[in-house]
Amino acid sequence: MRAGVVVTAQPGVEDLAVHAEKLGLHSFWVNDTPMVHGDPFVALSLCAKATSRIRLGIGVTSPELRSAPAAASGFASLNALAPGRIICGIGTGNTARRTLGMPPTPAATMETFTAALQDLCAGRTIEYREGSRVRDARFLHAGAQANTVDPIEFVVAALGPKAAAVAGRRGTGLISFGLLDATAWHRLHDARRNAVRDPGSRTDSYVVTALHILDEDEDPHGDAARDATGHLVLSLLAYAADTPAFADQLGPAEREAVRRLLARRGTTADAPDRYTRLYPNYLGRIAPQDRDLILPSLMNALALVGTHDDLRARITTLQEAGIDELLIQPVIDPPTEMARLAKLLI
Repeated sequence: MRAGVVVTAQPGVEDLAVHAEKLGLHSFWVNDTPMVHGDPFVALSLCAKATSRIRLGIGVTSPELRSAPAAASGFASLNALAPGRIICGIGTGNTARRTLGMPPTPAATMETFTAALQDLCAGRTIEYREGSRVRDARFLHAGAQANTVDPIEFVVAALGPKAAAVAGRRGTGLISFGLLDATAWHRLHDARRNAVRDPGSRTDSYVVTALHILDEDEDPHGDAARDATGHLVLSLLAYAADTPAFADQLGPAEREAVRRLLARRGTTADAPDRYTRLYPNYLGRIAPQDRDLILPSLMNALALVGTHDDLRARITTLQEAGIDELLIQPVIDPPTEMARLAKLLI
């Protein structure tokens, strides 16, 4: 299985990209979460100039963050800096919207946005709409500043069959966050396959997780493991705290962790401004006082923690489920964590 890394946009991100390339990692991604993280297009521009081989992805953008022409301009500009190395991840904006106190966009809107980006980035014309006004839109000057010749890889973020079907209809790959259930991946691939319009198209599937390789006799749920995986667990708990219907589907221990998180952040599940309390430091290293919220059940579901042999076995199962690339989000010591990933998979 191939290996890659996902980070937040921040000063020095290009140094991590150079390190990832030297390690032989296949791809380097930056999150797109305005008001929480830095701008991914700025970050990947620096990475594009500093690297020569590694693929560069934004994971993921969404329709409500930018108009299709604005997003296409960003991706085509990146493609001019790193021809043929750009990956465009598109989703409903589940996190990026919630961090603004807004709901995610519908799958149908995501599909329309995906189609528009695919056309614009390939130099084709789209119908651009604002209210009742519809006009043709296309790049009026490409070449050196906007590359519409070299292909951009498109992937759709999916946790369920509806988004996977969008990927099938649009001929894109899949990316999912914290989904380590092989059965669930088989369902996603079935939904994508049943909706596909071009059976001959080649697409890839990516899963984003956290990785912690245990030392000999190390506690799999000790502080080190919780610190390495806690950002993913807290992201799910924040989503549950923000979405009571989802929280109701969790087990008793997980619902109690959601309750404690809300109390600890000084908010409630129905407070209009709860997002301002739940999402600061989103996907950053957790505070030691929050380690008790990192439940073993959620660590096991969302992250890869185990011995070298244990992890190789789990990864083989994921590969058999059709996953092409494992992406990790390192938050403790990214260079060291990337090196361990490379040693495990490359």
